Amino acid sequence: MASVTPVILILGAGSNIGQHVARAFAAKGYKVAATARRLRESDSTADQLNIPGDLFDPNSVVDAFSKVKSSLGIPSVVVYNASAVTPNPPNDPFALPLADFSRDLTINTTSVFVAAQQAAEGFAQLPDSASRTFIYTGNICNTMVIPPLMDLGVGKSATAHIIQAAAGAYKDREFKFYYGDERKADGSPAYSAIDGEAHAKFYLELAKGKTQGPWQQTFVKGVGYTQF
Repeated sequence: MASVTPVILILGAGSNIGQHVARAFAAKGYKVAATARRLRESDSTADQLNIPGDLFDPNSVVDAFSKVKSSLGIPSVVVYNASAVTPNPPNDPFALPLADFSRDLTINTTSVFVAAQQAAEGFAQLPDSASRTFIYTGNICNTMVIPPLMDLGVGKSATAHIIQAAAGAYKDREFKFYYGDERKADGSPAYSAIDGEAHAKFYLELAKGKTQGPWQQTFVKGVGYTQF
């Protein structure tokens, strides 16, 4: 079912980017659904539907979409904001246990694929006036090797490829797919200084656009999209 009021689904609704995005879109009239392990559905408010879920299990992504559709309507904006990393010795990437590598890859890539797949199915049922935007919160790891973060780089690189493929495949249908990557003004990674409010403002701009822009959206706080 389609909703008259637009709906955003945030997968990985943490206290920084996730909650800033939720508040920003709610202020623009969106119904908000948020998924995270620590959320409790009983804490849902008039402004936000909470859906507990662990993105280590791709089936939880399907369940989240099902609950959003039945409660609020088909999401016209989907933000995948979860990530996982298990640091490895900088000089020994293969010291990383297989179980950790597999778990992190599921959260960083496999569940993203499922989310994008579910989003596209929903976008096809929405009118042309809907935003129909999928945004993945990425970072510089798809273009730069950070030695102790090998499995994060593998996941970000694989998901960047998914986003790039989707951006090209669906642009004629005006479905938009983006890889968001906050940088410092000199193009270096934001690291722990990532700004939730800057992400929220930038993601609103991406959602407003009617046609696909560059799939890799490197941006600087207070500046916006910046090509590096």
